[in-house]
Amino acid sequence: MSWTDERVELLKKLWAEGLSASQIAAELGGITRNAVIGKVHRLGLSGRAKSSSSGAARPRKARSSGMLRVQRPSMRGNTALAHAYEHDIEPEPELIENIIPLGQRRTILELTEDTCRWPIGDPGSPDFFFCGGHTLESLPYCAYHSRVAYQPVNDRRRDRRPFRS
Repeated sequence: MSWTDERVELLKKLWAEGLSASQIAAELGGITRNAVIGKVHRLGLSGRAKSSSSGAARPRKARSSGMLRVQRPSMRGNTALAHAYEHDIEPEPELIENIIPLGQRRTILELTEDTCRWPIGDPGSPDFFFCGGHTLESLPYCAYHSRVAYQPVNDRRRDRRPFRS
């Protein structure tokens, strides 16, 4: 259906009354919610009355520092890393910007079951190497690189959310 002058006036009236785009689409008939939103945008309609069903948003209470809780990463399917956390094995110190001692670095030919296989750098460059640190039991990486490789699902989802300002 096309936007006649009567339909546009009815849209403006319903929008000003605070009806949702879905409610307006149902009232007008033959159009979608998105069509209503698009027309409202093109008309430049803004201020509208609050519908009776939605109350004013309540401000959130500030959390006290005691309410904040640090959670350990999920260990589902990662028994070696879980074992390290369960028995409070001291993890290796965190590496800063891949600064790995020269004596620890390994080429692909020097890797063993007990050396971290985390690649560092561009494989096509002569500076490429593997971490070479001590691995956790039955894992291919040291404690630091295991934490990077095996992140809990919730952290990965949070990291993928787009930034909104």
